Amino acid sequence: MPEIIPTHFNGIGKADGFGNKANILILPFVSTLLFVGLTILNKYPHVFNYPSEITNENALHHYTNATRLIRYLKLIIVIIFGLIVFKTIQNVKGSADGLGTWFLPSIIAMIFIPIIYFLMNTNRKKKNN
Repeated sequence: MPEIIPTHFNGIGKADGFGNKANILILPFVSTLLFVGLTILNKYPHVFNYPSEITNENALHHYTNATRLIRYLKLIIVIIFGLIVFKTIQNVKGSADGLGTWFLPSIIAMIFIPIIYFLMNTNRKKKNN
């Protein structure tokens, strides 16, 4: 790899920041830290904020729903950071030009669609009680 690589991409996926090739290691490191932090947090679902009061009757549903969401988000974070590293390497090799215009909308959808789904699932249970 060359000494200078893209380190930042704008909203339409074009490289607009450059740095040392060692910076490519930052994303896997941050991704690992986020994954470990969310894994630890996921062991304590009682500390999360919920849209309704937690009772003995609804605790299992809420805790299960919340921990599933965290597990899904962990997977998405690893995929996102992996794709950024992959696309950065492709840019360096000349086989790609930026991340692509589809990248940002895809990331937003991958994060917010499951959050909306899990919130709807939580509210569905709330209405049934």
